[in-house]
Formats: sequence, structure tokens, C-alpha cells
Amino acid sequence: MELTLYPFELKFRHTFTISRKSKDVQPLLVAKLAQSGFSGIGETADNSYYNITVPMLMDAINAHRPFIESYTLDTPEAFWDEMYPRLKNNMFALCAIDLAAHDLYAQQLGKKLYEIWHLDPADNPMTDYTIGIDTVEHMVCKLQEFPWPIYKIKLGTKDDIAIIRELRKHTDSIFRVDANCAWGVDETLRNAEAFRHLGVEFIEQPMPAADWEGMKKVFEQSVLPIFADESCIVEQDVARCHGYFHGINIKLTKCGGITPARRMILEAKQRGMKVMTGSMNESTVGTSAVAHLLPYLDYVDMDGPLLLAEDIADGVRIENGVIHYADRNGTGAVLTRTR
Repeated sequence: MELTLYPFELKFRHTFTISRKSKDVQPLLVAKLAQSGFSGIGETADNSYYNITVPMLMDAINAHRPFIESYTLDTPEAFWDEMYPRLKNNMFALCAIDLAAHDLYAQQLGKKLYEIWHLDPADNPMTDYTIGIDTVEHMVCKLQEFPWPIYKIKLGTKDDIAIIRELRKHTDSIFRVDANCAWGVDETLRNAEAFRHLGVEFIEQPMPAADWEGMKKVFEQSVLPIFADESCIVEQDVARCHGYFHGINIKLTKCGGITPARRMILEAKQRGMKVMTGSMNESTVGTSAVAHLLPYLDYVDMDGPLLLAEDIADGVRIENGVIHYADRNGTGAVLTRTR
């Protein structure tokens, strides 16, 4: 296979703020794998919480360029098994390679990716749209600027209940709340009680990932479902989250791509847990890959391209929460620029 890497820095539509940080630009890396006249693309993002930068991603992948370029793709799963020992310390890099391999493989078979898995997209979940932390006035303006059926509201302030109460005055849409590890046990339970009367569907990662004792109390006492994000990174975390969370949010970048994500989805469902996939603010490249997992999912947060002021690809379209696949094989994503 031939390997090409494309680094990007894409501006956000608005400053994107969560409980830990704010940012105006999202650095991304796209990997392209070409073989036998076909090419597939995959994407991954930088992330300061996990100490991942685009230069680190490029170095990690380039270190194995000779192996990758001497490899003949049979199945993405077999390729992932070969690459995992080489990139197990950088799952974000492995994600880009795995997504590209899935796209390439499906194109070689002349099918959309979900067709290879014999999935029916008729009842796909809709995606939410994220409202980052801001002044409540600006958060209201973002709601009004982008009418949407489901919102994910980023919280982690001293006025979280007041924020949701004010936002509720301006829309009847479903709310999902993501605290990004900002709360403690009592605050989580208190907020859940208030939020259940304010149209909140569930709470994502309310407490620090290391607080398993606290999460057990919240799991047993919360009046709203609790989803893991920072507590569920790789495949081994699914079993650990069982009995501590009602559901898990799988990020392809964190777990190493589609190959492990599918296994995580199936394991979580076998354990009676709800499953969603999340966004790391990817462009349409990574978002198009996530879209093919939709028939497996209960919920999805794949609003990355909607949050960006610019995009680098054509692929899935998102209209009022509904995801429309591109009329192409593979993931359906094609780059519209390379720099």
C-alpha cells in the first residue's frame, strides 16, 4: 500500500470550551492508503488531555511506513492486528490507519462500509449538536443560531443548573449534558435530580475517570442514566465500566479505530449497556467513518463538521440531526483539499 499523510488545522465556528479548556483551532491528521487503483482515507485528532499532537501522530505512523507500504491489505481486521503491536502506545495514530484501511477495503469490494457488515440504516439515531461552555447569553444565542432537535450541553461551572434552566426557556429540544469530569458525587446527584425535570436525557462523564468508588454511588443513586467517556478509552474498559455506568461513549480516536470499536459495541450490548459514539471534532473524513456504525448505536454525537468553520472533505451530510450517506462506496469521504 502507498501511504500519504495530510496535517490540517481547522478553525472552529465559535471558541470551543469545555470544563478543562478552550480552543479556537482543531489540529487534525488524515491518512490515505492506496492499493490496486483504490484509495481510502482515515482521520484522527490531536488532544491535549491525552497528550497527543499532530507531529507526534505523524512520527508514530512514519516510524512504520516501510511495513505499511510493503503490506498488501486483505482485511482491515488483519491489518489492525499487525499494526496494534506497533502502535499500541498511540491509539490515535492507529485510528487514522484503521479508518483508511476500512475505507479502502470497502471500496475494493464495491460496497458502502455498513453493507459489508449487513447493517440496515433505516432506524439510525440522530446526532446531537454541542453547545460549549460560555456565558449563558452566548449559549442561548448559539441555540438560536443553530436550531436542532438534540443538543449536547457542555457544563462544569458553578451555575450549571441555572444554565440548563435558562436554555430550556428557549427550546423544547432534547438536552444531553456533558460535565467532562468536573463534578463530585453530591453535585452529580443533585444536578441529575434537577435536570430530569428539565428535559435532560442523560449525563456524560460527570466525575473524574479515576473516581470509581464515587461512580458506583452515582450509578446506584442517579435518577438519570450516566455515560462513560474519559472512563472508557479502550476495549478493556468496557468490562470495567459495567456496573458503574449505564452506557459508554466510544471515541474511535481513543480506542484505535473501527476494528476495536465494533468489538466494544457488541460487548457493551451483551452486558446490557447503552452505546453511543462521540466526536473529537473531526472533519467530514472521520465523521463519515463514524456514520457507518450508526445501525449498531443507541445514540451518537458526530457533530464535528458542524462545529468547524471550515471543512476538508465531502462525505456524509447532516441535516437537522439526520445523517445522509454519500453516494459512494467505502465511507463515502473524499478530500476536497490537501492543505
